[in-house]
Amino acid sequence: MPVIKSAIKKLRQDKKREKANDALRDSLKNAVRSAKKTKTGKSVAKAVAIIDKAAKQNIIHGNKASRLKSSLNKIAKPVSVKKIDVKENKTVKKVAPKKKTSPKKSSK
Repeated sequence: MPVIKSAIKKLRQDKKREKANDALRDSLKNAVRSAKKTKTGKSVAKAVAIIDKAAKQNIIHGNKASRLKSSLNKIAKPVSVKKIDVKENKTVKKVAPKKKTSPKKSSK
């Protein structure tokens, strides 16, 4: 056990952080497991939010978060998207702004 006052405080902080990290890690595992089981968009979105939070707090590595999110998005059922009819494809011509010319100096 630590004797120094600052070491005692550090131990208290570490225990508190460890509990919070374990809780987030457990919720992450449960969310990913349920998303893989149900395969609905809602459960996948919830899992992705928890994955992002865990990656932001360095509970998991950023690349692992990307892998998990990618695999969840692959198994999720696609959401139906309304198709928009485009009657005319109008293109707008962009005009570049005119360059300001500096006045020429006359040499004498």
